[in-house]
Amino acid sequence: MTTNNLSYQFRTANVIIKLIVINAILFLIATLGSWIFETTAGDIMQWFVLPSDLGALVLQVWGILTYSFLHFGFWHIFWNMLILYWFGSFVLNLFTEKRFLTIYLLGAIAGGTLFVIAYNTFPVLNQGAGYLIGASAAVLAIVIFIATYTPNAEVRIIFFNVKLWQVGLFMVLMDLVQLPNQSPITGNAGGMIAHLGGAAFGYLYAVQLKKGNDIGAWFEKMMDGLSNLFKPKKKSPLRTVHKSKTYTKTTTKKTTSKKYTKTPSQEQIDAILDKISKSGYDSLTKEEKDFLFKAGKEE
Repeated sequence: MTTNNLSYQFRTANVIIKLIVINAILFLIATLGSWIFETTAGDIMQWFVLPSDLGALVLQVWGILTYSFLHFGFWHIFWNMLILYWFGSFVLNLFTEKRFLTIYLLGAIAGGTLFVIAYNTFPVLNQGAGYLIGASAAVLAIVIFIATYTPNAEVRIIFFNVKLWQVGLFMVLMDLVQLPNQSPITGNAGGMIAHLGGAAFGYLYAVQLKKGNDIGAWFEKMMDGLSNLFKPKKKSPLRTVHKSKTYTKTTTKKTTSKKYTKTPSQEQIDAILDKISKSGYDSLTKEEKDFLFKAGKEE
């Protein structure tokens, strides 16, 4: 498959496939880069993670979103992308790609925000500088959103069907049960807190949307504005004005004006011949006689 074909496949793919491809490419870049430059993937990704320290966050504010496109380890990215594909398809069956992306990105921001707040509020967590990576908060926002919006829809898991609300509840309870036993330094407490932030946003979005309130509308407008900044401006088409010779055709009933181009046409010749048949050759103007003479020569 050529580069052009790959580019076309990516442009025409839905937003889920695009997100999976972007995450996979960034994971490969970090992994291969660590081998090539004989360093760790963490050293390469450090400028795009979400730091828990407020001072570091001010200097790396973009980390509130970029962290959600980074992963450590194959299984980390594999399960995130698999769950995104499964449950994201339910969302796209009901909503536009723009709304899907709004839920995903705002879910990541909500998870990152809760992570920073928790690490700067509870002393037990703040035992050294920490950072956050992974798409789990964004993915869980998608899962909980659709599980709240269509709770009784079913998904096939191995040999039996389960309802979406049961899947969503199970995933949230798993984090809540494991969170108290996580070490602030060696465990994944920060990641689980971010999961809960993404889940809370997905739940809130679905509940409000059912009431007719789109709490993500402002974000969609902002994305549209940013998108328009990078669109090439269309140039207004230029008009071409052609000059032509004119003559006035006079009849007993009305007076009309017709334009004759320098190149004779059968319609123009017929109009002059019609005038000759009614009023005679002498009724023609000099311009009409010249036009008829020219037409006769070209024939």
